[in-house]
Order: sequence, then structure tokens, then C-alpha cells
Amino acid sequence: MLVITRRQGEAVVIGQDIEVIVSEVSGDKVKLCIDAPREISIMRKELLETGNMNKEAVDTTSSSGLEQFKNMAKVMKNL
Repeated sequence: MLVITRRQGEAVVIGQDIEVIVSEVSGDKVKLCIDAPREISIMRKELLETGNMNKEAVDTTSSSGLEQFKNMAKVMKNL
């Protein structure tokens, strides 16, 4: 992992066609501008992790677990 310090308006170049610019610094928040080709996927890490956890949950859900969930939903609906 590379750790560097940048100030507002300064940038980092990754490879030949990705540029990360520090757009604004305000308190404990930093705004970044990322200039990259459209075919490069850019996503916040927490969204990627949540998506992976959801995918794992779906993969590990057995049909009997799904049936239990459906039965619980019917019971709750009737309350």
C-alpha cells in the first residue's frame, strides 16, 4: 500500500489514464475527483462489501430456509 500526502488541487496518477484529484478538504472530509476511462469500474468500498455480503447470503440460503422465511411472512401478514 502506498501512502502519500496531497493538498487541495493536487493529484495522483495511476497508470497512464487514471487521475485522482483532491477537490476539497473540509474538516475530516475529503472530496476526490476521479478521471478514468468509462470501462474502469469505480465504486465505494463499503458498497462493494455490502454487495458481496448480499451475494453470499443468497448463495448460502437453502430452500428450507427460504420456506421458513415465507411461512414467517404469512404469519406476520395475518397478525
